[in-house]
Amino acid sequence: MEANLPARHRLGNLHLHLLSDGEYYQDAGAVFGIVPRVMWERLDIPLNDRHQMALGLNSLLLRSQGKTILIETGVGDKERPRAQSTPLSEGNLLDDLRAIGVAPEDVDIVINTHLHADHCGWNTRMGDGGVFVPTFPRARYLIQRGEWEAATHPNERTRATYLAENMLPLEAAGQLELIDGETSVTDEVTIIETHGHTQDHASVMLASGGEKAIYLGDMIQHPVQLERAPWVSSFDLYPIEAMETKKAVVARAIAEHQLVVAVHCPFPGLGRMSEAADGKRKWTPVEPNEAAD
Repeated sequence: MEANLPARHRLGNLHLHLLSDGEYYQDAGAVFGIVPRVMWERLDIPLNDRHQMALGLNSLLLRSQGKTILIETGVGDKERPRAQSTPLSEGNLLDDLRAIGVAPEDVDIVINTHLHADHCGWNTRMGDGGVFVPTFPRARYLIQRGEWEAATHPNERTRATYLAENMLPLEAAGQLELIDGETSVTDEVTIIETHGHTQDHASVMLASGGEKAIYLGDMIQHPVQLERAPWVSSFDLYPIEAMETKKAVVARAIAEHQLVVAVHCPFPGLGRMSEAADGKRKWTPVEPNEAAD
């Protein structure tokens, strides 16, 4: 299976379509924050000649109770975020949607875990007359109210990744829906608060037929950051909260045997967490269990 092809995974009665918007390269030292290189280089992460590591851009599409739901929209095709992420393979999220028979107008709900440019790039695209418009013209875009406020009033640190063209056209089109805290989208899909990467960062819980999954958003960029809670990224704006959030999320993932969907891991980004008798936690990749369409 090529890295940019859609994949499918059955979770109870839900068919999860795992999609990719390509991959981009990020400075490895920035990914691992204050963790010394002598520690993270033992992971044998492939680096390019600029000391950058490849990160995935994994999105998720599913149909639940009559709603077609897209979780996260990648980096998109706009010049500013692509320039920040160079080199970047082509933003192919819309191609992946087309490959599974989904057109932009078929999407009912878009969920953004937060509004950093590599997670909401396809929220909008250039329309007629050189004006940015929502990519998914019928969709409600669900975003935490606090995240929207932070994104639309950025500070010196955050303004480079909170890009108005990814956000403001949603409000102008009347398609923005701000939510507060834990929110049920359907009986099978729930947005939960996972503070730390940003103050109002969210993740998405899925539950069907006795099985559960969590889409992490930007809680991690590498699985070791789930195994070792203190390994927080330099991109986490609230690192202490991020650490506590990860500990709670991982404990729950282990207790409930949740499938974990990690945005920035290599496609398709599926795995499960386990805990050994000595308390050490481990990420194990999971292969999709259904054939792609």
